[in-house]
Amino acid sequence: MAQDSEIFDKIIERVKVLDPVNSRSWFDTLKYKNFNGGQLEIECPDPQSAGFLQDVCISSFTLAAQQITGHLVSVKFVGGNHQDKTSRPAIPLKLHPDYTFDSFVVGPCNRLAHASCVAVSKSPGRTYNPLFIYGTVGLGKTHLLHAICRETTNAIPNAKIQFISCEEFVNRFINAIEAGTLAQFKTQFRTVDLLVIDDVQFLRERDQSQEEFFHTFNALYANGSQIVLSADAPPGEIPTLPERLTSRFKCGLVARIDPPTHETRVAIVQKKSKMRGMKITDDAAEYIGSKVKANIREIEGALTTLYALVGSNEQEITKEFAKIALGDKETSDRNITITDIIKAVTAYYDIRPADLQSKKRSQSITMPRQICMYLARSLTSHSLEEIGGHLGGRDHTTVMHACDKISELEKSDEKIKSQLNELTKRITK
Repeated sequence: MAQDSEIFDKIIERVKVLDPVNSRSWFDTLKYKNFNGGQLEIECPDPQSAGFLQDVCISSFTLAAQQITGHLVSVKFVGGNHQDKTSRPAIPLKLHPDYTFDSFVVGPCNRLAHASCVAVSKSPGRTYNPLFIYGTVGLGKTHLLHAICRETTNAIPNAKIQFISCEEFVNRFINAIEAGTLAQFKTQFRTVDLLVIDDVQFLRERDQSQEEFFHTFNALYANGSQIVLSADAPPGEIPTLPERLTSRFKCGLVARIDPPTHETRVAIVQKKSKMRGMKITDDAAEYIGSKVKANIREIEGALTTLYALVGSNEQEITKEFAKIALGDKETSDRNITITDIIKAVTAYYDIRPADLQSKKRSQSITMPRQICMYLARSLTSHSLEEIGGHLGGRDHTTVMHACDKISELEKSDEKIKSQLNELTKRITK
């Protein structure tokens, strides 16, 4: 058993090297549970952590286990209640373990939004219903929505919760119409205690979906169920949204999130560094907070760069180190546009720019499109929403999924890694 624990500790350390983007300090709380029939079982603090690892980190854990043991090993994550992902409900509530109220940095820019979310999670349906949170991309809206769901689940274990992006709501509605299962769809969304929808601006110019959402909203509101929505603009400024929906969105509390102040950005740097187990000096945190001003995702990107370059959690990140690491990145970013990346990708894969921006889902188009998103995220400072806008108006969750997928393939697929290296050379030369 002692030997197994030592091997497991080496696997965790290897994961941190293989996947610096998704490594977290709480990985050290993961426990060796069992190794039987070539399958390594890893016990996680809770089902949400197990779900996150299964969805985002399975390939890096599998590769690390195989490298350390020298054998073909599969990995299984088990939640704190001894339920793995396959035993969760048919429509699982996927919550990011990083997105809690405790990990959210409160400042003048987001105090009202944070306080209203805490209040809603304590008494869903009785306070601020509906709750509408808006702000530009990367300011923490999705973080707060995850935190509401987590806190509500903790307070009311049997609560029926639906938390999805607006794009997914629309897609499920369309699929239900095509499959003739509209009755089940209505039951699924109109009988919940808490409905949380991210990026509700995606409803624009979708008449049938707007009609369905209107009736869903009315049914939930009449039943006293809590409704929480987020968008990139206030209700009255979402294009082509009908007045009857706008008026309902306004009938509760509308809370704005502004870009973080310098002090808030520094606090975010310090908190997110701690979550990743990174040691960072105060003046380095000050430097990053003064350098990265647009949104929180850019702060996360800067920390990911530092984490990857520092090489060890034991090494302290100083201001001088941060200036060298981030200064080089800033210089290269200024010379590269998304248009440059689209040109390189379409030429390399012999497809048209219109194909990348279309709704086509064939592998020959989907993979170059996802690679384009990944390279745009890696080589430019554009937000996820801006990248999606250049590639057919896709939302930030779609871009995030693409970046995660290509990041995993880069580590496990030599062909994809070679293609990414060649494209990067062509784009940056």
